[in-house]
Amino acid sequence: MTDSTKKKASKAAAVQPPARVHAQRVPDGRTHGEDAQGTPPSNTVPSNSNLDVFKPLRWGVDSLYLSYPGQIQSYRDSLLQRLKDKAQSPFPSEQATAQFAWTDHIFEVKDKGAPLFPYILEDNAFRIQISRSSGRVPLAYVKVSSDYLAHASPRSADDALRPLVKYIGQYDGVEPEANVSRIDLFVDFVSSVDMESWDRHAWVTRARSVHAYSIDGHFSGWSVGLGGVISARLYDKTLEIQKSGKTYLHDLWTQAGWDGISKVWRMEFELKRDVLVEHDLVGLDRVLANLNGLWSYATTEWLRLTMPQDDDKTRSRWPIHPLWGHLSSVDWETPGGPLSARYTNERTPSIEKIYGRYLSVLTSFMALAGNQNIEEAANDLHEHMTKHFLKISDIIGVDYLEFVLDKVAVKARQYNTILNVPQDKVIDEVEAKAIRDYADEYRKLSDGE
Repeated sequence: MTDSTKKKASKAAAVQPPARVHAQRVPDGRTHGEDAQGTPPSNTVPSNSNLDVFKPLRWGVDSLYLSYPGQIQSYRDSLLQRLKDKAQSPFPSEQATAQFAWTDHIFEVKDKGAPLFPYILEDNAFRIQISRSSGRVPLAYVKVSSDYLAHASPRSADDALRPLVKYIGQYDGVEPEANVSRIDLFVDFVSSVDMESWDRHAWVTRARSVHAYSIDGHFSGWSVGLGGVISARLYDKTLEIQKSGKTYLHDLWTQAGWDGISKVWRMEFELKRDVLVEHDLVGLDRVLANLNGLWSYATTEWLRLTMPQDDDKTRSRWPIHPLWGHLSSVDWETPGGPLSARYTNERTPSIEKIYGRYLSVLTSFMALAGNQNIEEAANDLHEHMTKHFLKISDIIGVDYLEFVLDKVAVKARQYNTILNVPQDKVIDEVEAKAIRDYADEYRKLSDGE
């Protein structure tokens, strides 16, 4: 076998899944490792494990970045440029119409692009960056949100995106194919293990950095190799939700057997394009067909949590921690838990946050006015606010009602809730302008200009 053949064989072997260990619930709510044939625990989980509880709740794809090759159609380029121009307008009424409607999505068109991607469309499901390039970069680079992936599968995301990409690009009937630029795999679980009970030396990894974190004096988790082509995080997800507000996970965990009290930890790997290409995994279908292999590579080749042995200086021989035995053996060919039944493409703040903002304004007004009568203060606030903005709208020469509705329209664009201008009217205007531009260009050429 040649060196080149050996190298390819090694890469292929690196993503082959080991014997899978399914998490089986026992009568008292705990779990133990048992393979598909019901045999005793595999050698990835020591039989003398002192792990009292390991209960996986959910596993799957948390973040997904897709790219679609292609070239933008000139009419769509004109449309997106016009919408971007509207987003850059100093007038709120113009900004509010910087929207792109597609099926049940009302995308906000951003006033700024990204390097090599002049156009950005965004709602709660997708952030779509669109290029003008003809081959150097993808036509579309898409971030699929974790909220969407808690509701639908990665393939469903691709099914929703492909018609849109095909509409924007030039494909002549050929279906655009999604490539994966990054994928984040996670496992949410409950465990009796103290996640702070080991130090950084217990992590045996190819990465150069290992860090522990705490918030307000409470241990919050570990990170390994942040910023690299592959990185990992083990962190307190219940604590993180207090900041992110993704409380819909509570219901999904409860459906999977969570008691509503125990800490839920998340083990997560971020795998970027370089590591996917290294293992000959580029297209979405091929990546999704090899999740077991990717997880195996991440948890056995790239990173292991071990039990350090003082009498053995060779870290590669240290036995794996019982917790790691369970985590590394999650079977990605089995369903990863319930999906959220409720989902919206809108990016609206919670009604509780709006109430909080109103209460803050009202109490500030009451303190300023020295008024402790809530109903009276609320009426006074509305009256004074109306007078104030009537003056402003009069100064700028806009009807007060129009002034307020413009503010509503701008918020609706940001929240993806209301289509402020019918999309067919916008498209007609743009395509009509494109036709006029082409006619002018043709006339100039015909006249020898």
